[in-house]
Amino acid sequence: MFGAMDSSPNVAALARAPKVRWQWSRFADLAPAELYAALAARQQVFAVEQKCAFQDADGHDLHARHLFAWDARPPELVLAGYLRVLDPGRKFAEPSIGRVLTLPPYRGIGFGRTLMAEGLDRTRLAWPGRPIRIAAQQRLERFYRALGFHAVAPPYDEDGIAHIDMLAAAKA
Repeated sequence: MFGAMDSSPNVAALARAPKVRWQWSRFADLAPAELYAALAARQQVFAVEQKCAFQDADGHDLHARHLFAWDARPPELVLAGYLRVLDPGRKFAEPSIGRVLTLPPYRGIGFGRTLMAEGLDRTRLAWPGRPIRIAAQQRLERFYRALGFHAVAPPYDEDGIAHIDMLAAAKA
């Protein structure tokens, strides 16, 4: 999902930090180029980089909100990060965040935390008072714990990668 989790980025890394333009959209509101950018990024990160063969077009995109983090510095918008939030009751009882990724140029600068914080804030606004679930790659458990998640089930294999279900408590 994410690249290296560097908690103290250097000056050169900070120069790579995007000037973020956030986009929070339902599937039906996505322009073809936006959908293409999300699908291309998901394929690059999950299928190519992580060498994971899985059904990405799983039917859930239609019932999700999609959070795009566009880098507005280049002449054209460039996708820096992405995640999707499934509606409660679609896959889990709670709203759930998944398909979380940062693209290679934006790794190692703390941008994954920024992306998840934005995703958590928007999910809490959309479904106030509800806990939030993730099916996290187990190697990122510590990262998600730092964001307020705790494990709610033992680890399991999903598509050849160890995962763990985690929950962030509802906030008042």
